[in-house]
Amino acid sequence: MAADPVTHATTGLAVAGIPVAFILFGLTLTGVALFHRYTLRVALIGLAVITAYRLLFSPFAGGPGLAGLVAHLGHEWVVVANLFGLLVGFALLADHFEKSHVPGLLPAVLPDDWRGGAALLGLVFVLSIFLDNIAAAIIGGSVAATVYRERVHIGFLAAIVAASNAGGAGSVVGDTTTTMMWIEGISPLEVMRAFLPAVVALAVIAWPASMLQQRASPIVRDPSPGLRLDGARLAVVCLMLAAVIGTNVVVNTWYPGVADHFPFLGTAVWVALLLTAPWRAPDWRRVPGAALGSLFLLSLVLIASMMPVESLPDPAWQTTLGLGFLSAVFDNIPLTKLALEQGGYDWSALAFAVGFGGSMVWFGSSAGVALCTQFPHARSAIAWVRQAWFVPLSYVAGFGAYVLLVGWRPA
Repeated sequence: MAADPVTHATTGLAVAGIPVAFILFGLTLTGVALFHRYTLRVALIGLAVITAYRLLFSPFAGGPGLAGLVAHLGHEWVVVANLFGLLVGFALLADHFEKSHVPGLLPAVLPDDWRGGAALLGLVFVLSIFLDNIAAAIIGGSVAATVYRERVHIGFLAAIVAASNAGGAGSVVGDTTTTMMWIEGISPLEVMRAFLPAVVALAVIAWPASMLQQRASPIVRDPSPGLRLDGARLAVVCLMLAAVIGTNVVVNTWYPGVADHFPFLGTAVWVALLLTAPWRAPDWRRVPGAALGSLFLLSLVLIASMMPVESLPDPAWQTTLGLGFLSAVFDNIPLTKLALEQGGYDWSALAFAVGFGGSMVWFGSSAGVALCTQFPHARSAIAWVRQAWFVPLSYVAGFGAYVLLVGWRPA
């Protein structure tokens, strides 16, 4: 028989020792997985219910009631604003990139069999080292839509997300979580060890994902006749990406103390967009759809931030491996915050785990949510897990290679 609900000072009500907040979060994620046509509605309902529960029964860290909620949102608003600015801004970047005709010209250089898909995944991996992983995934999706005639297999979309998250795992400018580590004083050289498991994971996914895609829709062999590069559009894309990279490096190198107080990255994208709009205007009609897609992710991010998680298990490679699987359904930003506060982790192992782990489910990472805004047919957790079976396999292979070759090297 289930235990009667009991009240805890920090977690609120609990059933059989499980905080009610976690039960509500689990129900929300189950709804997202089962009702993939209504993911935004499910996420917003879950956010509303969990917010009401925290207001009534479980005080926030900043205090009980509305004042505690306001304090909590004041602490989280920078992350939320940055994600919103990046997700919507990069959707417009994708429009510029498509209209530059670069995707249509790539069949001239990509192999015209399964190796073309593998090369595209490698390109996404490399781009994510220098760019935000959201941008790398969106660019990869734009290329895939063109070279595969809009018929992109869910397994290959998952591989694009995995490649973007893998590339960002070893770079302090490639993922929000690694940037957080950089801000906290962890050396970029230490984070770079995450490239070992990331490369192994990429090698594991490249062949099965590319073969699945080649069977579903073979790669275009030749560019369309008469297609010409729009250099101005490509220049706008480069300027936007340079703005994000430059802002990230400048803020986190010289002004790390202000990084948590203003959404610099999201603002940089929009400043670049607006300044270049008179030269080449993006398709503003994409904004509503991108905004709705970002609201889904932001709802899950806010829900995750409201979970009564005060600490993680003792640092160990087994704990870190488990955090990667948890990242598939639980936002990796609060997990990384807790790990940084707790200390004692092998930061490169953690960077790979929480960065790549989100690839296992489409809503497990911001790159996955962004790509599924472009490809709505991929918004099925069941189809994603079934058709991208190689992603969790590649995660275990990459993590195992790291532990065997490097070992557990906590700070």
